[in-house]
Amino acid sequence: MLAVERGTAKNTCEAYRRDIGHFSAFLKHRAVTLLEVEAVDIRAYLAGLSRAQMAPRTAARRLSALRQFYRFLLSEGVRADDPSGPIDSPRQGRALPKILSEAEVECLLAAVRARGGTRKSIENLRLTALLELLYATGMRISELISLPAAALARDPRVLVVRGKGGKERMVPLSEPARDAVARYMAAQREAKARARLRLRAPQAVPRWLFPSGGRSGHLTRQRVAQLLKELATEAGVDPSKVSPHVLRHAFASHLLDHGADLRSVQKMLGHADISTTQIYTHVLNERLRSLVRDHHPMAARS
Repeated sequence: MLAVERGTAKNTCEAYRRDIGHFSAFLKHRAVTLLEVEAVDIRAYLAGLSRAQMAPRTAARRLSALRQFYRFLLSEGVRADDPSGPIDSPRQGRALPKILSEAEVECLLAAVRARGGTRKSIENLRLTALLELLYATGMRISELISLPAAALARDPRVLVVRGKGGKERMVPLSEPARDAVARYMAAQREAKARARLRLRAPQAVPRWLFPSGGRSGHLTRQRVAQLLKELATEAGVDPSKVSPHVLRHAFASHLLDHGADLRSVQKMLGHADISTTQIYTHVLNERLRSLVRDHHPMAARS
């Protein structure tokens, strides 16, 4: 139902599957099936998550999956009630997103450019394109790795991104990002031309902008994350701070720092609700508070 009727993203469906599977495993110890669940069983499950010191945000996500599941069973007439209805969501503070400073992003870019001939050229160009695109567009990593090979065929100044639920949005590309992708694609074409001459056979046209030999046919999220952490080590940036999603946060936060309006950032990130985007204003406010606390002459007296 989620996939076909709502167009829910594959990764979200998999997360629901894992969460409901975890609850089902818990129920086996209580000799209760998913269809026999009562509110007391869900409360016991949440209490167990709390004892295990699971983050309130994760526990709330698992409860959300159960709510969706039991509302679905109720609407289909499989159950006459929704046992998750009386359950309150775990209290959770809204954690501020982790971001990189502009200087740290510059260090990453400088490190990949400084590699020169120490690595295979096409691999350098690919990583440069990945990094530039992540920081220039704020794309989710799932959106980036699934970009088709013809993503920039119509207009290299604008990237059409297919986001959650199959919704498309247009994101303008910066000149450095366009140049990085152009250099990478040119290197790809040259490599394929050499392969054709060597093998004397036509080469398949790649479906993806970032192809790989894996089952999906394109780079995986895990591989991109690994490449970024390796680059962070070379750049002198703490690898634990660097991930594709942190670059998405940096994109949004740095735009707002430089005067972008919240609605435009929302559209470029592909957020359905502007309240999701507003978290970045809290980052900016916290940074301003820190600035006053650390540097204002009156603050030092308190």
